Amino acid sequence: MAAFIKAANAKIRSNPVLDYVCSTHFWGPVSNFGIPVAAVLDTQKSPDLISGQMTGALCIYSATFMRYSLAVQPKNYLLFACHFVNECAQLTQGYRYLSYHNWGGKEKAQLERGVEAAKDKIDKVEDKVNKAVGR
Repeated sequence: MAAFIKAANAKIRSNPVLDYVCSTHFWGPVSNFGIPVAAVLDTQKSPDLISGQMTGALCIYSATFMRYSLAVQPKNYLLFACHFVNECAQLTQGYRYLSYHNWGGKEKAQLERGVEAAKDKIDKVEDKVNKAVGR
């Protein structure tokens, strides 16, 4: 049985593609891609849900590991791509956070909600007037 496993491992390691797919240089970044996928999906959510501290920490984390992915031998371009996507998504989230909390986005959103509420009340009053006049 041990000879069979050793032969199978030698067969896998002799093929460069299979050797790469069976390595941590492949599976590490693949499993890590959950973070940037979640970050990209979060760009569609409300900016009041963004944590500024976590976004900053993830920016530093991604920048660090982008550098690391190019410093190791052999260079891990898949890991670089993973952290590059995450860095871009986190910078987008950081901009959205600053825009909402520091540059007037929150006030603008509150104003828009107030305008919508006023329009809804006007529509209700208009409906009541039309019903009263129509009788």
